[in-house]
Amino acid sequence: MIAIAIDDEPIALDIIKSHASKVPFVTLQQTFTDAFAAITYLQHNKVDLIFLDIKMPDISGIDFLKSLSKPPMVIFTTAYTEHAVQSFELDAVDYLLKPFSLSRFLKACNKAQELFNLRNQRLEVKTAYIFVKDGYEQIKVELNEILYVEASGNYTQIKLVGKLLSSRITINDLAELLPKADFIRCHRAFIVAKNKISKFDRSQIWIGEKIIPIGATYGGIQLP
Repeated sequence: MIAIAIDDEPIALDIIKSHASKVPFVTLQQTFTDAFAAITYLQHNKVDLIFLDIKMPDISGIDFLKSLSKPPMVIFTTAYTEHAVQSFELDAVDYLLKPFSLSRFLKACNKAQELFNLRNQRLEVKTAYIFVKDGYEQIKVELNEILYVEASGNYTQIKLVGKLLSSRITINDLAELLPKADFIRCHRAFIVAKNKISKFDRSQIWIGEKIIPIGATYGGIQLP
């Protein structure tokens, strides 16, 4: 897990650094005494876990967490007990009271790791179908039936095994719905199902008898 620590006391950050260095599944990427610098960092970097002090001069750890639209997991680190209930209402992983031992720190990290693994397992569960709009109806489309997708004027055509579906959905929006592990954008007008590709070369892909071009800007795509 990639972690950062935020605390206005450098000594507290040194303790977290020391403890984190002994936990093999935690990589403490950065530490901050300035919470607003941490906000800027979070806007540009992927972080799985924050060790977060509560009593800070410019903004409390509670308000800091509330300000994040998609917060990472949080372990609060504080010398005060009175915010424990509120921290758990904000779905904090744990609440460490200073001074905390390495064993207590490790226990909190283990809880975060279990939650991290659970969330990743959920992300890895493959969706079996999507719904796309057809007129005023939402049509269920089984992903394993899709051969390829083609943009055609104001419509996007979804070529399925044995039938063709036309929808007003844009190919860009459809690309966001389709799992990237199973589908690949090979051209601005085409998306193909990886497991339906029968052969390919540098410039085109075959799905059965259908020949689909590979666009110039998509030449570096990784095909199966």
